[in-house]
Amino acid sequence: MASISSRPVIMKCTGWDAYRLLDSGAGRKLEAFGPHAFIRPEPQALWQPRRADWSAAGEFVPGSDEDGGGRWQLEQAIPEEGWNLAWNDVRFTAQPTPFRHLQFFPDMAPVWEWMGERLKGRDDAETMNLFGYTGLGTLALSEYGKVTHVDASKKSVARARENAELSGMEDRPIRWLVDDAAKFAAREVRRERRYDGIILDPPKFGRGPKNETWRLEEGLPALIDDCAKLLDGSSAFLFLTVYAVRMSSVALAGLLEEKLRHLPGTIDHGDLVVEEQALGDSDPQRLLPTAIFARWSNPG
Repeated sequence: MASISSRPVIMKCTGWDAYRLLDSGAGRKLEAFGPHAFIRPEPQALWQPRRADWSAAGEFVPGSDEDGGGRWQLEQAIPEEGWNLAWNDVRFTAQPTPFRHLQFFPDMAPVWEWMGERLKGRDDAETMNLFGYTGLGTLALSEYGKVTHVDASKKSVARARENAELSGMEDRPIRWLVDDAAKFAAREVRRERRYDGIILDPPKFGRGPKNETWRLEEGLPALIDDCAKLLDGSSAFLFLTVYAVRMSSVALAGLLEEKLRHLPGTIDHGDLVVEEQALGDSDPQRLLPTAIFARWSNPG
């Protein structure tokens, strides 16, 4: 029976050549995405910035409503088609979007590494990426075997396939599906499918390809229930991340404990964070939290 670890875990993104957190504070953050820097809102940056001046190609100015909206104010010319970045062997295109991010989530880098550790040495694994977005996690998983990538956005799946081609991974065994993630998982249960690993990053609110409505608090328990039925005692992991909600990682872990009680292994929970680049050796390490997570892993 899977048991919850009593201590929260911090999964830290320290940055790499394609991404750095340069500074944060006063509700904003300054980040470098390759050659271009951007300022984005960050409510959890409660402290004051360390740098006196922030120079950036643009800033995302949020709308007046709490739930989203806003626009980019660009101060410098950037390529309209985006620019290429890399994480290990995965190549992808960065580009400002109307949703304040840049076509990928850099804080997921330690998650991609963690999944790779669970599957190390394998080339026959079958994994699934639900709400797969632009496919960086999918491409990372494809090193270890077959991957099923599911997202309700046709544009996101198209960009994911472009990233696969950019990475020279277009011939890897990946199923690219434009579908409602929850409905697809339910169909996989009826088909009696199984997976070695599942990663899912459900939004707080969303709509499926047929205008289906998704609300996290309402839909997540049933989705995790279906995901649990797609795993067995020889599966390796399930990783769940949640952004922008008033919820504790303890709640996510409790949900996994209830749904995965038929499996061996351990359930951990905690925060994804990004480490800020220090200006000098005397600066204390500053960690910016970005999301909460719960994960199940099977050492067997």
